[in-house]
Amino acid sequence: MASKSNSVRINSLPGVRRLPFYLNILRRMRNGEPKVISAVTLAEEAGQAVSVVKKDIEMTGAVGKTGVGYDVAALIGDIERFLGWTDPYDAFLAGVGNLGSALLGYGGFKQYGLRFVAAFDADPEKVGEAIHGVEVMPLVKMPELGRRLRVSTAVLAVPAEEAQSVADLFVESGVTRIWSFAPIPLAVPEGVIVQREDLTAGLAELMVRCRNADQT
Repeated sequence: MASKSNSVRINSLPGVRRLPFYLNILRRMRNGEPKVISAVTLAEEAGQAVSVVKKDIEMTGAVGKTGVGYDVAALIGDIERFLGWTDPYDAFLAGVGNLGSALLGYGGFKQYGLRFVAAFDADPEKVGEAIHGVEVMPLVKMPELGRRLRVSTAVLAVPAEEAQSVADLFVESGVTRIWSFAPIPLAVPEGVIVQREDLTAGLAELMVRCRNADQT
């Protein structure tokens, strides 16, 4: 069953972040047994409270059978549709340093619909290379190519001092969704959505949790 609504409240976003973890569990089960899974079992596998799992799944519009659970294949489809991962979409990537190159090489993005069609970098020595099968182009070519290919998604993996200028190029190119790994906030027009990832945030949380565990 498809999701009832594509609208997600801000306070539901932590649940959205948990859905891919559930999806990985379900995909491992898809070709085996059982063909159905209860919220209790999924909660145990995910290390979450049953009430949390039920609320997260309810957000997707998926409906289980009382006393039985969820059909695994159907629940996979419901989650994928809710997350927008059933239809492939093209994306640009700017910044082909260590992080950008690693992102281009991560084959797992394909199963989530993300397909890199071009990469961009300011370094003339990198321009013309093919990194993991994706051609690296100069930044100046981005606007024309973006408008021609109608690319709406872009990944930002450039240093902080270059981030805003490259984000401006994304906007000029017609991009409306930016997944940013730059450690600064970006100023973008209304209607452009920025999702910022801070790799140090996870490390900080890990270290604080470890310190707290040592003190107990």
